[in-house]
Amino acid sequence: MAARAYWQGQIRLALVSIPVEVYTATKSGAKIQFHQIHEPSGKRINYEKVVQGIGPVDRDEIVKGYEISKGNYVLLDEDEIEAAKVESRRTLDLVQFVDAGEIDVFYFDNPYYVVPADELAEEAFVVLREALKETKKIGLGQLSVRGREYLVSLKPCGKGLVLETLRYEDEVRKAQGYFKEIPDKKPDKGMVDLAKTLIEQKAAPFDAGEFHDRYVEALEELIKKKAKAKGKKILEDVEEPETARGSNVIDLMAALKKSVGGKAEAKKPTAKKPAAKKGTAHKKAEPKARKRA
Repeated sequence: MAARAYWQGQIRLALVSIPVEVYTATKSGAKIQFHQIHEPSGKRINYEKVVQGIGPVDRDEIVKGYEISKGNYVLLDEDEIEAAKVESRRTLDLVQFVDAGEIDVFYFDNPYYVVPADELAEEAFVVLREALKETKKIGLGQLSVRGREYLVSLKPCGKGLVLETLRYEDEVRKAQGYFKEIPDKKPDKGMVDLAKTLIEQKAAPFDAGEFHDRYVEALEELIKKKAKAKGKKILEDVEEPETARGSNVIDLMAALKKSVGGKAEAKKPTAKKPAAKKGTAHKKAEPKARKRA
């Protein structure tokens, strides 16, 4: 079954319009979802809509409300909410272009693949893709989908383009509140050089296939065993990582040198000679000078 387009329309750059189709780039993957089950009967638990002091209510008695103060709500009907929705437009206007690394990573939300809608759109599509590559810019615009308006970015990806929804400014917490306690001082250059060497040793092209969700894999294995065991409890010993013993004080330079394969030069304490006990030390008596006659 062919994937269904998330959005169909046109990207507009000034007087140039490019018909495109947009597809979701991600999937739920191997997420495992649990349901709450009534153990004695083995049946799934359902939930009723209940009002405190009244009890269960019918679905048609439920409306949406926005709390303006504690316990006080503004009630909204579905048709009122529908009327407030932004009219879906079939055009994405690229209104601004920014440097590729200028947008902080926490603004990016969901990625989508963008492809030309037909053969007639391919030439203009490729021109836009190459122009973005050569200028190292990202296009910005606003996209209306299902009554909502999204801030989006557009950038090249292989032979195609990737559209990413962006969070608005009021959806992102400012970093200063979290980083203000970190001291503003320059670290030791030797340590930084060692850390850079360690980074270079572990540098490699990104391959998402190298990483797996070990928790999901363990759950899948447990579910298989549990199904074969027909409900019997299965508890397996999990090997816990060794906890560091001794002092919490770390010789950072020594740890970095050891990590990159070098030997840390630890200063050895100078051995002091044990003090001689009283009455046991025998000092050689110097010969007395003979008296002149």
